[in-house]
Amino acid sequence: MSNITLILGGARSGKSSYALKLAEESRKSVIFIATAQASDDEMSARIQKHRVERPSNWQTLELPLKITPSISQIQSDIVILDCVTLWVTNLLMQFVKDDLVDETPFLQAAQTETEALLAAIRNTPQEWLIVSNEVGLGLVPPYQMGRVFRDGLGWVNQRLAQEAGMVLFMVAGIPMIVKAGK
Repeated sequence: MSNITLILGGARSGKSSYALKLAEESRKSVIFIATAQASDDEMSARIQKHRVERPSNWQTLELPLKITPSISQIQSDIVILDCVTLWVTNLLMQFVKDDLVDETPFLQAAQTETEALLAAIRNTPQEWLIVSNEVGLGLVPPYQMGRVFRDGLGWVNQRLAQEAGMVLFMVAGIPMIVKAGK
């Protein structure tokens, strides 16, 4: 059985809240890996709000890009990775020039980083709660960056779901089981 629970859903579907609830109810030690970057005042306020919402006994690692090198040093029972969507966004932005994405190198980097993350997770005893947005249910974005992002995140989500022992899809705060067990 895999040690990964993937929690997918749309914006404001309750993904992060559900991951926090699962971890809190376990009464185990938790490390929270935050991938958000404070790129403006509104995002800074969101990050601060989320910091306050987490229990004070949880450790937080702020890792917008390089997650894998820190995994071997984690000493908790549960790891929450929130969220893959922002992690992939941060990766994508390294390949943007003049509002266009250099698609092939971005997709290769997303694949390489995801495979490295999964390989590292396989070698850990922790339970992983991984949060990501499902972006494949909407319209095709009308601009290249949006399409490339959707494709990259879609591939990453598929790969995480393949490895996960449990996949949940959040709808209006309600978890729906997509995959249970391997």
